[in-house]
Amino acid sequence: MKRLVAFLVGVSFLMLGLTTSFAKDKIVIGFTMSQTGKLNAESAEQYRGLLLWQKWVNSQGGIYVKALKKKLPVKFVYYDDESSKDRVQQLYVRLISKDKADFLISPYSSGLTASAAVIAEQYGKIMMATGAASDSIFNKGYMHVFQIYTPASRYLTGALDLLKAVDPKAKKVAIVYEQSNFAKAVATAAKKYAEKHGFKVVLFESYAKGTTDFTSFLNKIAAKRPDAIIGGGHFADGETFARQIFEQRIKVKLVSLLVAPAVPKFAEIGKAALYVTAPSQWEPKAKYTEASAKKLGISWYGPTASWFVKTYEKEYKEAPGYHAAGGFIAGLVLQKAIEDAGCLDAEKVRKALEKMDIMTFYGRIKFETGKYYGRQIGHDMVYLQWQEKGGKLVKEVVWPEHAASARLVYPYYKKY
Repeated sequence: MKRLVAFLVGVSFLMLGLTTSFAKDKIVIGFTMSQTGKLNAESAEQYRGLLLWQKWVNSQGGIYVKALKKKLPVKFVYYDDESSKDRVQQLYVRLISKDKADFLISPYSSGLTASAAVIAEQYGKIMMATGAASDSIFNKGYMHVFQIYTPASRYLTGALDLLKAVDPKAKKVAIVYEQSNFAKAVATAAKKYAEKHGFKVVLFESYAKGTTDFTSFLNKIAAKRPDAIIGGGHFADGETFARQIFEQRIKVKLVSLLVAPAVPKFAEIGKAALYVTAPSQWEPKAKYTEASAKKLGISWYGPTASWFVKTYEKEYKEAPGYHAAGGFIAGLVLQKAIEDAGCLDAEKVRKALEKMDIMTFYGRIKFETGKYYGRQIGHDMVYLQWQEKGGKLVKEVVWPEHAASARLVYPYYKKY
């Protein structure tokens, strides 16, 4: 009798599990966005990219889950985090415990993502971290947080790779950067990378936030006669720095600055913008294709860049930036991991992410599985350069070669 009861109880639990699995009718993805607060603009664009992915995947019936032998549509649950770290933590607990989110997407920015990551790890929920470039999020031993952006430590290293590729004899570099945590982290990593790869850093100095006169720095740079100037910080200082490099006719071969040249408004400084380069997480002209994936021996996944750009422009009446692309790709990568895992189990999806190495319209996606578990190691920054086409200043992607839309105009001082 006891054996019969035990058998019936076991069957009951088995049937309950099967009923629960087969009753699953959607995949719930939770996140916060900064509908208010200082991060509103970037967060809104990231959300538009995410929303476009949701519409795209749901138009195909959803994500195929092999264990259930069916596709499940994606449902979003999200809240306004007000650009507040404290509110982020409260809301991610709510998304998991009350809204029963199956998976998470991070808020925008490294600071808010760091707060959300604590909760994701505590509850064992997979979180795709987009809009967050900080390396420090990934040295805390987390096993459920996966980065979409190229980390800050590699923001400017591509400029050195570009310089080495186009001019192997160029060896001297000046690094001048704003006194901010972000710029300092990027510049310090670039210095270390430069010295490791045979460059001589002839100048490594910071300038105060709000600096409007770079004369003293430019005098030092001119005296050191570097082949390249890299650094910067944010838009205002970068725009001013680029303009004054041009005005003082600094004879340098490559100029690569953070943030400012990636913003369309940078073109307002006219000829001073010409041939300046900058790192960007993604640009509409980046030519990642199935052919570029094949060259690297990896598979292509998802729609093309042309589809994304055209569809985004039609949907939102504006061109997408890298924040939007990052939002879309966060969803796309999670979709691929669920398909590869064949189920919604967090640990099996995590293992699928560990093994992932794919090419998308955003570039390569691959994750570190060592000390900085979950950090992005596949995706490279693309480098744009302001060039003149048909009498107008336009941004062209010049690096890496397999993503380039145009050749690098070199040297920078060619415009003088």
